[in-house]
Amino acid sequence: MLQSTTFNGYMILIYSNKTSTRLQYICKFIFKEQLGLAYSITEDRDGFSNHEGIKINYSTQSFTGSLFNIPPHSLLFETGIQPQSIQCFEFKNHKAFFKNIQGDFAFDIFAACFYLLSRYEEYLPHEKDMYGRYAYENSLAWKEGFLKLPLVNIWLHDFAISLQEKFPGIDIQFPAAGFVPTYDIDIAWSYKYKGLIRNIGGFIKSPTLNRLSVLFGLQKDPYYSYQYMDELHTANKLSPVYFFLVATWNSVYDKNISPYSHAMWKLIRQHAKKYSIGLHPSWKSNEKDPVLKREKKILETASGAPILKSRQHYIKFTLPQTFQKLADTGIEDDYSMGYGSINGFRASVASGFQWYNLQTETISKLRLHPFCFMDANSFYEQHFTAEQAYEELLHYYDLCKKYHGTFISIFHNNFLGTDKTFAGWKEMYSRFISQLPR
Repeated sequence: MLQSTTFNGYMILIYSNKTSTRLQYICKFIFKEQLGLAYSITEDRDGFSNHEGIKINYSTQSFTGSLFNIPPHSLLFETGIQPQSIQCFEFKNHKAFFKNIQGDFAFDIFAACFYLLSRYEEYLPHEKDMYGRYAYENSLAWKEGFLKLPLVNIWLHDFAISLQEKFPGIDIQFPAAGFVPTYDIDIAWSYKYKGLIRNIGGFIKSPTLNRLSVLFGLQKDPYYSYQYMDELHTANKLSPVYFFLVATWNSVYDKNISPYSHAMWKLIRQHAKKYSIGLHPSWKSNEKDPVLKREKKILETASGAPILKSRQHYIKFTLPQTFQKLADTGIEDDYSMGYGSINGFRASVASGFQWYNLQTETISKLRLHPFCFMDANSFYEQHFTAEQAYEELLHYYDLCKKYHGTFISIFHNNFLGTDKTFAGWKEMYSRFISQLPR
């Protein structure tokens, strides 16, 4: 016996003539976390044959009696990383792969889910985008047209129906759908608290009366949207997560207010008292290892609380190095699983999951929380209007709700302020939030 868990009074016995950490990992995600079912994995053929409860045969061996057969692909029993032959086909109007000709399900859902959740393809040689990130054009989801779908959740919905047809009365309990609004505070203020030199340089580069009006206290900083967000969350009973960039020096990609500024410390402390906050590791943290630990310590000191959450600035990460570094630094929950250049489901899932390190074949304690919508992707990359972004938000929200996922969105404070560049986005966001069930 490898692994067992008791859940909702149902015990599913899964037979495999081989065992692996990969199989244990994906069974826990599918049965315990998503279907709310007890399960046990066994190599004991006789014990499996004599079991009188619900049985799943994950092998090529034959058994008599009532059971659910899933002939396995080799992926979960391999070690190391090697190119996989992926041939997609249509299954209930959606794409699937690792097809089964014989069996009670059309494909090896265990191996297919593992392939997507582990981000197996990102460990293989691939092209980088202009920021040195894994380019979404490399992905199977993009090539096969399912990037905008939480395909894993959809598969599990179909799998649950098949299990119920084979075993009537089985009590499958999906997790409740949820919504978590999140915010990246890359540049806390547009003009204020940047210091004399930065403001003079900014004014020379782009002369504007707005800057002078803000600096002389005649109007509010255009990036200041914190009161608006606070009122929105309170009125709609939302529990957001804020990620603060606390780079200690400015660069092309790190342009926030100094974390040693009294105003910045005050802003962080105010949010930490009321909301969950996390670290937005700087671009520089990808280049020098000590930087991440220093920034985490700065944010903990400013907030007065331990920092256990993070999201990569510019969504820049490399597998497995970035996630391993986060885990080693004490981060327990990361919100970077998405693309920084297009909206959609990078891991083809709308549910949180443990990070599986393919390089070491270990299940990490680091939990990944995938997002599927970011304002900057809609605006800068997809060139959407506020109205088009509203429809996109509804699309992803409805999908996550339908398939028992968690919809995680990303907005930036500058999109929700008074900057004319983003005219209409604040109103659009208010409209979206207002139509959500409370």
